[in-house]
Amino acid sequence: MDYGFDEDQEAYAREIRRFSAKVLAPHYQSDDAAAAFRPGLSKELAQMGLTGLRIPEEYGGQDATAVVAGIAAEEVGRADFNASYVIIVTALISDILVRNANEEQRAAWLPGIASGEIVPCICITEPEHGTDAASLQLKAVPDGDGWTLHGEKTSITLGTVAHRGVVLARTGGPGARGVSSFWVDMTHPTVTRSGFDDLGGRSIGRASIHFDGTPVSRADLIGEEGGGFISTMQGFDYSRAIIGLACLGAAQVSLDEALQWARDRHTFGKPIGKYQGVSFPLAESATHMRGARHVCYEALWRKDHGLEHSSEAAMAKFWAPKLAAEVIHRCLLTVGHVAYSTESPIGQRLRDVIGLEIGDGTEQVSKLVISRHLLGRESAP
Repeated sequence: MDYGFDEDQEAYAREIRRFSAKVLAPHYQSDDAAAAFRPGLSKELAQMGLTGLRIPEEYGGQDATAVVAGIAAEEVGRADFNASYVIIVTALISDILVRNANEEQRAAWLPGIASGEIVPCICITEPEHGTDAASLQLKAVPDGDGWTLHGEKTSITLGTVAHRGVVLARTGGPGARGVSSFWVDMTHPTVTRSGFDDLGGRSIGRASIHFDGTPVSRADLIGEEGGGFISTMQGFDYSRAIIGLACLGAAQVSLDEALQWARDRHTFGKPIGKYQGVSFPLAESATHMRGARHVCYEALWRKDHGLEHSSEAAMAKFWAPKLAAEVIHRCLLTVGHVAYSTESPIGQRLRDVIGLEIGDGTEQVSKLVISRHLLGRESAP
């Protein structure tokens, strides 16, 4: 069994780490303080190919493997955790469009995402329907050869800044089979957005979005009518592992800082790392993180090889963000009063990763997926 990256993957990780440290890291805390999505961020990521990772080369993308997308998210997560959202969202949406859009749609939609010209979002969650997304109520009302959208989506990442969005709406009866997905112009006058004032992720533009008769045509329909829920949900198995790696990237850089502090900080004439009460929790953190990292990359490796990976992705989603929050908290306590100041990025990382314990699937939903894989649906909740 090979537990390491190959030479190309190692070189890619080093390249993205250098770029992230030089270009992204200096903005991490200032973007949080401004609570705004930095206008040049998408273009900076695009110059490194990070907005087109899962887009085929003929549409301007990198045609990268899922593992490489995970490497990118982990390295960017180390430097600017919130910038990793752009990688997560563009990779997820690109994967959905590549699998479900027709050739004409792919040629029209994908190059703009790859170039960073188009910042996309995905609109699923509603005020009354988050986990139970198959019951969503945003309506697509027939209108001529298309539809008009009526209703609200909420907790939409990049919602305040997105130019286009994959929007799930009800075109038919109740349940998943009544849901279709559309590629929607988020700048249309019938679309209004309201940003949230959040604990963390303050620069990602999480928003509530209202659609008041927003027109969509047959050409905006992604895949088959009534097939939007299933085709969209399939993409989340893969994106959940990428989320896990972004969180672990933020935890790893915090752990690196805490380890250095344990070397440099002296009490009673010796480094604080000499005390088991300091060093053992850090050793435990490193051990648990290594395990979670392997789970994430296994899920992506399995996707690349066409193997079932829902259970592994669910493991990655509930474990890695939770673990990252615990590890970052431990690092903050290790560094002490210095890390409690807003001058240190450790506190911001803690606030930021907590958001992904909620978004993109709760811990309970992940455990439900895992339980059904282990026990079978007839014996599981």
